[in-house]
Amino acid sequence: MGPMRRTCAMALILGLLLPSMALSWRAWNRHEVFPLGGGLYEVLSEPGSGPADFWCGIGDYALSQLGVGATDRIYIHRAIGAAVTRPGHRAVQFALAPPPGADLSTPLTLSVERVGDNLSAGFARQYCYGGRFDPLDRRFWN
Repeated sequence: MGPMRRTCAMALILGLLLPSMALSWRAWNRHEVFPLGGGLYEVLSEPGSGPADFWCGIGDYALSQLGVGATDRIYIHRAIGAAVTRPGHRAVQFALAPPPGADLSTPLTLSVERVGDNLSAGFARQYCYGGRFDPLDRRFWN
């Protein structure tokens, strides 16, 4: 294979891979966050993900990428279920505005199963630190 063919093949491969990579953003805990449009964001699960991991992902994204304030609220728009962005995966969809008709009372448990549950962006991001997905935690490297 000549140099020109190799260059064309590499350009084709990169052209196919880069668009899908550019659509997502990785949070501190390595969970992917996808903007869906219309003010919705989807956080994909990883094996062993719990509610704190989803909240970490959206809190980190909201503060780092969207520039929201630490006290701004983040709402569950769609509870955990099939991912829109990656078939075969599970995800939670979040929004910065409350979903219409949702119960916005704040429960005493951390969950990703109830539409309308909400946390401040700063409080959501604090779930990034000290968990098993935290790169600064020694358990991450074992």
